[in-house]
Amino acid sequence: MELVQMLTNQLGISEEQAQGGSGLLLKMAKEKLGAEEFSQVASAVPGVEDLISSVPEDKGVLGALGGLTSSLGGSAGKLGGLTSLAGGFKNLNLDSDMVGKFIPVVMSFAQSKGGDTVKNILEKILK
Repeated sequence: MELVQMLTNQLGISEEQAQGGSGLLLKMAKEKLGAEEFSQVASAVPGVEDLISSVPEDKGVLGALGGLTSSLGGSAGKLGGLTSLAGGFKNLNLDSDMVGKFIPVVMSFAQSKGGDTVKNILEKILK
């Protein structure tokens, strides 16, 4: 999978970590975007559903906190999304600062496959 290869090469992580981390970002996109917008992302990024299915299960307080704050919406909702990402990344044995390293790679890949339209859709929830 091209995105996973980019992540492993650029970030020096395992294939499992690359799949899980990108899956976490795409899962958040699926949850936050409308069906029409997410379908544009899914059609541009090969293997989206496979990546989402590789996401590790939430463990502990961070996952629950992320779910609670994301249900509040607004800036608290964005914080909740980032909090749940940090928890998911921890489950992959990745530091929470890796979230910030994954985002530009995923955004660049999405733009290369789906152009500015797909990049702009993802920017709404990842930036």
